[in-house]
Amino acid sequence: MNMFNIMTMDTSKESVAVIETRLVHQVHRVATTLLAEAAVRPSVPLGALEQLRDFLVVNLHHHHETEDDDLWPRIVAAAPATDHGLGALSEEHERLDAALDLLAAVNLSGDEVEDGPGEAVGTGLNGGAADGLRAALRDAAVAVRDTVHDHLAHEEPLLFPALRAHISPAEWRDFAQRVIATTPPVAGHLMVGFLDEAGTPAEVELVLAALPEPVRPLLATMRLQATDDLRILRGIGS
Repeated sequence: MNMFNIMTMDTSKESVAVIETRLVHQVHRVATTLLAEAAVRPSVPLGALEQLRDFLVVNLHHHHETEDDDLWPRIVAAAPATDHGLGALSEEHERLDAALDLLAAVNLSGDEVEDGPGEAVGTGLNGGAADGLRAALRDAAVAVRDTVHDHLAHEEPLLFPALRAHISPAEWRDFAQRVIATTPPVAGHLMVGFLDEAGTPAEVELVLAALPEPVRPLLATMRLQATDDLRILRGIGS
């Protein structure tokens, strides 16, 4: 059973917009928590942490930009009374983006292979330097994790009712397709792996059905790669 299935819903009774948004939010919760926990796990190579960090930074920035620039205006056009609440969420986006910038600034480049706790091979880093990088990454990741979790707790009670009441299925399809088309291609296999953990097969298929046709034959390979990478990040089998 997926660890977050208790938070999923009957897809026959809920709008696609809410199902897909809830699922993506769960991915953000899981991924930010994993980075904060894995950052100081000695068995996890710095390169694996860098990949997850870059995935999070790119996807969270993009998620907020598409909300502020596309989804919020659609909702406000249909329901002007939501403008104040959505504006407050955009201010939270700005604070989260600042935390993401600090996370992105932790320099992990080139430190992809480790030999023993905290000792990077071929990078010139001794154990103390590698441990210092991990601690810096952990602190920045914890700040992002806490900000994301708090923000989603504020956003969902406002956004989910607005999606149900003011965004038609056709309008949601248009928005979702724009999001997919503009998502930067950074470690996309991790998104597939996190989606599989966060939702039921039916919910995941709702999201992945909008992928470009050339990508769909690659899903099996992406899932295998995600499984391997997530096991490394969680220290499973190490």
